[in-house]
Amino acid sequence: MDRGDLELVTTVRHRGSLVAAAASLGVAPSVVTKRLAALEARLGQRLFERTTRRLNLTPEGEAVCMHAEKLLEGFAALEAELSERQSALRGRLRIAATLGFGRRWVGPAMAEFQQRHPALQIELQLSEQLPDLGADGYDGALWLWSVQGARTSRWTSRRLARNQRILVASPRYLALRGTPRALDELANHACLTVRENAEAHAAGPEHWALKHDKESALARVRIEGPLSSNSGELVRDWCLAGHGIMLRSLWDIAPQLANGELVRVLPSYAMPDADIHWIAPWRPKTPRRVRLLVDFLAERFRGEPWKP
Repeated sequence: MDRGDLELVTTVRHRGSLVAAAASLGVAPSVVTKRLAALEARLGQRLFERTTRRLNLTPEGEAVCMHAEKLLEGFAALEAELSERQSALRGRLRIAATLGFGRRWVGPAMAEFQQRHPALQIELQLSEQLPDLGADGYDGALWLWSVQGARTSRWTSRRLARNQRILVASPRYLALRGTPRALDELANHACLTVRENAEAHAAGPEHWALKHDKESALARVRIEGPLSSNSGELVRDWCLAGHGIMLRSLWDIAPQLANGELVRVLPSYAMPDADIHWIAPWRPKTPRRVRLLVDFLAERFRGEPWKP
């Protein structure tokens, strides 16, 4: 018996007549009659008792149909598995991410996604400068702000998770210098700053733009301090060592907040526009591997796993 024979006997059984089975299979009733007679002849068994009004399965027909249905289910499962293998994600993904967030959060996520899709190759480039995604051949980037300015016409953006930049200090520093209770008191504290690229050579005082959680307007606060660096990780280390107050993303310092190494300062204030975004060159049709990656990242970061 071949698969066609199995489909024939199960269809006749479920449809209840040769005419109905023929309609279901898309053939003439005479074809069903001949094929069923030929099958019964080869088996040497009658599978159906035929009357003028209906068909009834013989005991042998019951046995054949029972096994036929199991075998057809196996065929269907095999075809589904082969289809899934054929549709497995293949090719290469080239992704950019900010240095700190990329190392701590994006790297592990990319490794897990690649393990789920072994035929996929992933290249993750970490940088403090957002590259020209289209010109440099990137599929997209995970960045800490959305598309702004002229790029909005040729790039797409999707927020994957919320994030805040918050003020923190070590308990040691606060014990020595006191805890500020208002924004203007920051002027009397050592504020640790991250200056990148051109900012590192800029002269003059620094400002932090902060927003109260119950107000819409931004407050620009002048801050000063003896230590600054283009390395956010170094500034974090200074803060942990008790050298001052810093403004840092929650994703980067959640463990230290949870274990008490850092304490939030002025907890009603935070710097806005620090959310995690997927940014990509505009395409008329996004490749399936890119769509599935973005959905995976959105699900992974949806619960903001860096929250203390």
